[in-house]
Amino acid sequence: MPSHLSADRSPAQPPGRGTVDALISQARRLKGEVDAVRRDAQSDTSDPQGRWERALYDLALHQLSDLDAHLAQLRDGPRVVPVRTGAVATAEPATPRHGSLLSRVGSAEWNLLTDEAVWSGELYGILGRDPADPPLTLDELPSLVLDEDRPGLTAMVTDCLVDAKPIDGEFRVVRPDGAVRTVHMMGEPVLDADGGTAAMWAVLRDVSELRRSQSVVRETRDSLQQHRHLAQTERRIAVELQEAVLPPWRGSLRLPHRGRPGLDLAAHHLPASAGTLIGGDWYDALELSDGDTLLSVGDLTGHGPGATTGMAMLLGALRGMAMAGTGPGQLMAWLNQLLDATVQPALGSAVCCRYRPATRTLVWARAGRPAPLLFRGGAGRVLDAPDGVLLGATSQASYEQAEETLEVGDLLLLHTDGLVPRHCPDPGEAGSDAGAAAIDRLLGLARRFGEARTAQDCVRTVVEEFGGSEREDDARVLVARVTS
Repeated sequence: MPSHLSADRSPAQPPGRGTVDALISQARRLKGEVDAVRRDAQSDTSDPQGRWERALYDLALHQLSDLDAHLAQLRDGPRVVPVRTGAVATAEPATPRHGSLLSRVGSAEWNLLTDEAVWSGELYGILGRDPADPPLTLDELPSLVLDEDRPGLTAMVTDCLVDAKPIDGEFRVVRPDGAVRTVHMMGEPVLDADGGTAAMWAVLRDVSELRRSQSVVRETRDSLQQHRHLAQTERRIAVELQEAVLPPWRGSLRLPHRGRPGLDLAAHHLPASAGTLIGGDWYDALELSDGDTLLSVGDLTGHGPGATTGMAMLLGALRGMAMAGTGPGQLMAWLNQLLDATVQPALGSAVCCRYRPATRTLVWARAGRPAPLLFRGGAGRVLDAPDGVLLGATSQASYEQAEETLEVGDLLLLHTDGLVPRHCPDPGEAGSDAGAAAIDRLLGLARRFGEARTAQDCVRTVVEEFGGSEREDDARVLVARVTS
């Protein structure tokens, strides 16, 4: 292509070949490093965050490939073959290599005084034109462009020729094979000695693949944002539902309300790590119509509003049946039937205790839940557990009851899973699972529990021991201290 007389600057001289070769080497090295990071990254397409990150990696690799190709074209120079309209004889231009990245950038110049046009071989490849055909004039160029993009192209060319404004815009062309390509055009007017516009030159780049990659990035980013918004909404709904269903008391509670209180109660919720959905854990303490006290903790599999709704259903049924006088063993059996009959199958675990203050008798049953811990005289132990499978695991399951006589000063501790990470047992308990590690650590607090004055003090001790752990699931702790 001939040198241009720009409106405001002299034509820039191309850099030396050695300088461009060094830039090509840097671009290829960077491309290799990005590709290595992309291959090492998570490839889980089900995770919106992972899809978005992979799309960004692919876009970066695409742009680095283009940079490599453009630098190579800068080093080798454009393959310009003058093909002129009118009576001037034509010379057949070189055909770009099929599939070559270099064919993505072409150049053209239109002489307004002689009506001559010059296209590079690459531009023929971009527009899908036969290299034997003459290049199109500025009046003919819009015939390749989609109807909705023609006004934009016409406005850019008019501004360049009339007002000497640089061209920088995109339009879509339809190739003879029917393929639609997106072309980015940059150009300037070429002025004569009197300052009039003598010609227009332009560099045209096929940016179809780049725009597709950017579209994928936008779509995956929008999907990630939608996923995050949905997770935040589900967490808010689950939290609001828990607050509506779980006991309204905070801090300590003394039951029964009528007569002399026999139990000093306190409970605490230790949430899972940030970003995790709320689970179906619960704790409950309820004074029954005959003066007994119902204590329970439990958990329903899953997270989010579904698990919280199921938890609310079980807790409501448990309270209603307990208020009607149903014993803990029969309670577990009926809860199992209820869960087995629900539309959304799930598994649950629970411990249900009925405390009789007149005799200090604790009658309890369990369904797949660790037994309560009893602390007395500075020592702790796990209560002998009756048989009881997970709720919802099998139809017509039966649940045994156990009975324990408590003493004034005794401390009863009930908890759900999740106090320690499921796959990270206590360092001192090599080979033990997380549940066993949590129980051992709780039993190790016996001396501190013995020195505590209230149930709330004991709960604070538990929070100090387990509050800093990174939990995969919610955990709830209920402490009952016998006062009379």
